[in-house]
Amino acid sequence: MAWALLIVGGLFEIVWAVGRKYSEGFSRLGPSAITAGGMVLSVVLLGLALRDLPVGTGYAVWTGIGTVGTALVGIWLFNEPATALRLGSIALIVAGIAGLKFLS
Repeated sequence: MAWALLIVGGLFEIVWAVGRKYSEGFSRLGPSAITAGGMVLSVVLLGLALRDLPVGTGYAVWTGIGTVGTALVGIWLFNEPATALRLGSIALIVAGIAGLKFLS
């Protein structure tokens, strides 16, 4: 259950990171509210997951999900570059997340 909470928390980290882009510096109410809600849910779910997971592993996986997801959404929605070096770096983050998950 802790891993499921952590994964969902990581997905909400993507929501708030992308929401910040759409909020235009928190000047748009709807995207700002979604961003704030995503922040709260993300941190609450991380906290719940850390009751049962090691803090270093949990935090690293949570931020990794957010980092990889936000980078991929940026490529998809905002036409950010998808160079081989960037995609390779994302793959290294995924490998690190997988390693931490399977070693815990």
